[in-house]
Amino acid sequence: MAVTAPATATRSVAERRPAYLTELAQGTERFHEPRRPDCPWCGSSRLRTRLRTTDLLQHKPGSFVLDRCDACGHTFQNPGLTPQGQEFYGRDHHDGRYADHAERIFGARAAVRRYRSCVRAVAAHIEPESWLDVGTGRGRFAEVAKELLPYTAFDGLDSDEGLQEARRADRVERAHHGLLTELAPRLEGGYDALSMLHHLEHTRDPREELKAARRVLRPGGHLVIEASDPDSRFARLLGKWWIAYFQPRRRHLVPLANLRTELRALGYTVVAVDRRAAHIPLDLAAGLALFVGDHLPDTDAPWRTKAPSDAQRTLRTLLTHAVAPALLAASTADRLLAPLARRTRFRNAYRVIARRDPDA
Repeated sequence: MAVTAPATATRSVAERRPAYLTELAQGTERFHEPRRPDCPWCGSSRLRTRLRTTDLLQHKPGSFVLDRCDACGHTFQNPGLTPQGQEFYGRDHHDGRYADHAERIFGARAAVRRYRSCVRAVAAHIEPESWLDVGTGRGRFAEVAKELLPYTAFDGLDSDEGLQEARRADRVERAHHGLLTELAPRLEGGYDALSMLHHLEHTRDPREELKAARRVLRPGGHLVIEASDPDSRFARLLGKWWIAYFQPRRRHLVPLANLRTELRALGYTVVAVDRRAAHIPLDLAAGLALFVGDHLPDTDAPWRTKAPSDAQRTLRTLLTHAVAPALLAASTADRLLAPLARRTRFRNAYRVIARRDPDA
């Protein structure tokens, strides 16, 4: 399926600024749905505010709240973003320096090792002929997975701008542009394996994603999910600087127990759970990077009323170089502490592999 190049990839900041300022003149409240009084996972009204924050990566205007359900532990954005809000805050994420910045924070080299571990874990249960990577972005996972499974056809599905690059670079064979919940009828029974690597957190309704995944998988096909663990001690230690909150793009943080129960209810058999291999050693470095980025002079961006002055640019460059040793030290600490973190409640993610049961 062909996808068109995003306009943001070719237009300068100055060219995009008038359109952004026109949007923002109407305020950001319209980007939010009404606040809900109950948990979207279990329906309980026992909610408490877990976090209040802003957009700490792109620094677009607006504020965001995460609530936690005291009945089931589910954490969710409340109020959630409307589709218009998701488009506004998701725009530019895969564009130019923002994509590169995100890859530096999440650690590209560490991601390769994690991707390989994920592929090997699935390959221990099935030899897939076809694999759909949902939320594929630029197609980095498929690119790595091909090295280990050269005879598997890897396709990608995403609604973000990075999908065009994934197809153009031949990282995926077919690029399905859109939402899994909308495309599932057309893709029904088409895949032996389906991956959602830190995708559920971004979705409007995780349950509907799991249902759609089951529809796309063949009976006996395998679903692999990696997701941030809301029960990680790093969440309490770092507060809003914990990268896994990733506001405003992440709408749900699903506890592992909730996910396992839901998979069984939907007609999957959980065949493997791993809370060690999915850990991403970046909490301290990413938290410091977010903190520093939030306090440095502003960069030029189309949603700012004017470009920074030369003095502001110079000061930002000098301060960025000044904090580089601290960022390197934090990154080193993340790697050194990783073996301990993986074995304690500081682990920040989990991996679940589930087999699609035949229909009754």
